[in-house]
Amino acid sequence: MASVKHVIGAKISASRSRLATMIDRRTLLLSAAASAVTPSAAKMAPPQLTAKEALIQLAPEGYDAATLWCFDGQSPGPEIRVRQGRAVQRRFVNELAQPSTIHWHGIRLQNAMDGVPGLTQPAVAPGEFFEYDFVPPDAGTYWYHSHNRSWEQMARGLYGPLIVDESEAPEIDQDITLVFDDWRLAESGGLAGGYGNLHDNSHAGRLGNIITVNGRISESIRTNAGERLRLRLINTANARIFELGWQNLSAWIVALDGMPLEAPQQTDLVTLAPAQRADLIVDVLVTDEAPLIYMIEDGTGYVLVEIVMGKGGTRTTRSAPLPLPPNPLPELHSEAEAETTTLLMEGGAMGNLSSAVFEGEELSLREMVDHGMVWTMNGVAGLAEDPLFALDRGTSQRLQFINETVFPHGMHLHGHHFREVLSDGSLGPWRDTILVEQNEAREVAMVADNPGKWLLHCHMLGHQAAGMKTWIEVKA
Repeated sequence: MASVKHVIGAKISASRSRLATMIDRRTLLLSAAASAVTPSAAKMAPPQLTAKEALIQLAPEGYDAATLWCFDGQSPGPEIRVRQGRAVQRRFVNELAQPSTIHWHGIRLQNAMDGVPGLTQPAVAPGEFFEYDFVPPDAGTYWYHSHNRSWEQMARGLYGPLIVDESEAPEIDQDITLVFDDWRLAESGGLAGGYGNLHDNSHAGRLGNIITVNGRISESIRTNAGERLRLRLINTANARIFELGWQNLSAWIVALDGMPLEAPQQTDLVTLAPAQRADLIVDVLVTDEAPLIYMIEDGTGYVLVEIVMGKGGTRTTRSAPLPLPPNPLPELHSEAEAETTTLLMEGGAMGNLSSAVFEGEELSLREMVDHGMVWTMNGVAGLAEDPLFALDRGTSQRLQFINETVFPHGMHLHGHHFREVLSDGSLGPWRDTILVEQNEAREVAMVADNPGKWLLHCHMLGHQAAGMKTWIEVKA
């Protein structure tokens, strides 16, 4: 199988005829209208979302198709799109050979709908179904994915985008979702096995050898010179950190992890850990076909998305976009006085871990490895019986991540967003996932405003499977 560099480098000259998924204003209005809950619709079964096998061509033509696990037989799964304040209702039907669930990543929803087996619901057995019904309080770019054996099921393709539109959309010409992933393929072009092996789990995780955008290795956007686009970037990879840049655009980041920035930030680069998202508003500065978005790896850029120019339009200069409407997030009034909890991350390859607690028992490193555990947080591998902390609703909390391993970790908190406490004491943007680099410490502040039991874990999914997960409790 060709390497990532070979395939991605070769795709620069590939066909530019494939189009990105584009949602125009009329489609947005139709989608929002279709998502409204009427009295008659409430009596009907909700729309079905089915997990099942499908043959998908991931590798270039000439290689075999891959047998993926997909929602509704497509990769990524179908884009679910609703207007802010409208319900998401789906009957999840499991036609796979393994139990599964759906986690609605980044949504501050009620705990029973969060989709975490053993914490918020039982896993849905093969042949069974579960009905999800919730109202997203926040507009923005989110996604949904399996949360049972996610290190395998997501590596097989079980995820899709979830978009919650603002009641007042920004002035743009196109709204485009771009889902980034990497896949580990065998020489034939099918998926390589070895899910959850000890080497991957104790190192950087399951890294792929081919990159796709919206399920394709050659993706393009059809546009006209001078158009203003909204690009929604989603990293669905198991472990890969995407460093993305762009050319031929004037670009502003307007939201991170679904949450609007107080002021758009003009930039030419964004780093996305697994599970993170970024919304860009960009102005097209070219009048001919050109590279658009590229991945930076080992100091070299590889084109992932290209521009295909339509007829018409001229290059124009526009003023910076206005901020997106804010979401109804809690105020961090007393975060400076909030109690601080430290989360010490240890273990992995080249770590100095000698023992840890697993399922209430102190085990040697060799005994831990026998259970597939190689990472710890505060000396515990896997979910403990007691939460990391329990808070009354409305309480502010600070959480300090200390990474004493030689690998980065993308730490994700369910049911809440938080803000990083910067070195000068100011607060960074709202996030639901924070990248903590090797031998680095980062601190966040949050308000525990959503009752329930909420998972906190590394979104490098092999790390989660091998011990790097805990939970918090917010009391009603």
